Amino acid sequence: MPKSAQPFTNKFILLGILTKKMKIKLITMGLSDDGYLAEGLADYEKRLRRYCSYERLEIPNVKNAAALSKEELKIKEGQLFMGKMSEGDQVVLLDEKGKMYGSTEFSEFLQVRMNGGTKQLVFLIGGAYGFSDELHQRAQFKLSLSKMTLTHQMVRLFFTEQLYRAHTILKGEKYHHE
Repeated sequence: MPKSAQPFTNKFILLGILTKKMKIKLITMGLSDDGYLAEGLADYEKRLRRYCSYERLEIPNVKNAAALSKEELKIKEGQLFMGKMSEGDQVVLLDEKGKMYGSTEFSEFLQVRMNGGTKQLVFLIGGAYGFSDELHQRAQFKLSLSKMTLTHQMVRLFFTEQLYRAHTILKGEKYHHE
């Protein structure tokens, strides 16, 4: 059988094609201000460009937040998040009460979304008090990076590295070791 007539069996090449179609967006509450973390984020975001369409949006903190109750603040932040999303987006909250995945499981989570035709997968990192009820209802998934409490600044870097790692796993590259 000529090579061109052989069935397509390389799932990693297939996933590479599908990865380009799904856009991944990270939306965060508050601006990144730690230089060493910004440097790390820039490095992993540059690496991610090889694998997917990726965008990070930072929403400035709510003005006069100290004058608001925790619930009022979560509602205001929720409204700002909602304004950055489209109706068809699949939304994942990065939340301490979310499901925990290992790196390989997370890559499989992404693969399912890619193969399922998801156009845009949006990950949210909330403010200090978490997410509004409206965002919890809007989200299709909740994901936890750790049982430990992490700063919101560090979560950006850790998540972006895991996103990069997941793509290298899907491509069969040597970055990740079991």
